[in-house]
Amino acid sequence: MPFSKRRFFMVLVFIGVLIAWQEPLLAARIKDLAAIQGIRTNQLVGYGLVVGLNGTGDKQGTEFTIQSLVNMLEKMGIQVSKDDVKVKNVAAVMVTANMPPFARVGHRMDVVVSSLGDAKSLVGGTLLLTPLKGVNGKVYALSQGPLSVGGVGASGGGGGITVNHLLAGRISSGATVEREIPVVLDGKQCLNITLFHPDFTTAQRVASAINSDFGTPVAKMLDSATLRLQVPEEMRESVAPFLARVETIQVVPDAIAKVIVNEKTGTVVMGAQVRISTIAIAHGNLSISVRESADVSQPGPFSDGRTVVTPQTEIEIEQEHKQLMVVKSGSTIGELVAALNAIGVTPRDLISIFQSIKAAGALQAELQII
Repeated sequence: MPFSKRRFFMVLVFIGVLIAWQEPLLAARIKDLAAIQGIRTNQLVGYGLVVGLNGTGDKQGTEFTIQSLVNMLEKMGIQVSKDDVKVKNVAAVMVTANMPPFARVGHRMDVVVSSLGDAKSLVGGTLLLTPLKGVNGKVYALSQGPLSVGGVGASGGGGGITVNHLLAGRISSGATVEREIPVVLDGKQCLNITLFHPDFTTAQRVASAINSDFGTPVAKMLDSATLRLQVPEEMRESVAPFLARVETIQVVPDAIAKVIVNEKTGTVVMGAQVRISTIAIAHGNLSISVRESADVSQPGPFSDGRTVVTPQTEIEIEQEHKQLMVVKSGSTIGELVAALNAIGVTPRDLISIFQSIKAAGALQAELQII
């Protein structure tokens, strides 16, 4: 008996904790809902060569690989003819990287290396020194190192086998920043915040939460996606702590009612705000079966008759009758799904039903088919 009372008490405490934490769990930090304008990653790209391949590089007819190899050798003081260069152990590649904001000289970042020619595999290759440029054409980083492809392949005269993709790989910490992108925060009087998913209600809640936290009108909503922050005068020489305080403020985001339907996979995702007007639903499967057979009629012996073949057709129609379901106005999506499950619908049936409900004007949500 004491043990049962203890278990009962623990269950009550657990339920109380869930109730107490239910509302905070619905909130999200501003850093998960928005970004500061001007503080973002920058994409870098470069062209390079991967060497050390085991005969799986570009073919002899890949002219740009041969030309790149000849140019590289000439820069090293080696004069060689294009006709004497074999590129089966070399592959031309494109190198990409994302340079994070505030990256300083010497900062290291990962790079992705992808085959540009007709190589068979990049396994075991090493990327030679490759400059990575921004959209302005300036070099911001240098990349070099051995590739990690994460795949394997083998082939013979009668076929082959490949595990994972062999023409793209990564180099962990394979690039070093050589030029910084200047971003100055201190001294700024105002900053803009951009929501990842524009929404007037969410923007208003973010502004109200920031103003409530600072106790002064610091944030102003400009539109459904943008808020302007007025940096307090006493924090203008230390804007970073101000932004750190702003991004940890929690806000309950809002979203439009939406139903996402993926017809290729039969997946249906519905938001909590979806509402259904009063509607009656009857859904059933119709099965039609057609069978063809031949009836052969033989004449009697020593008669003047002839053999006659008569086609016989059998048609069966079977309809699966479903229960008529009535959904009352204002029903939540949970109530609708529970009712649909009660009459035994499948995900494919659910897609057809939602399309029909939307066509009838009873689905108070956006129906998006992907």
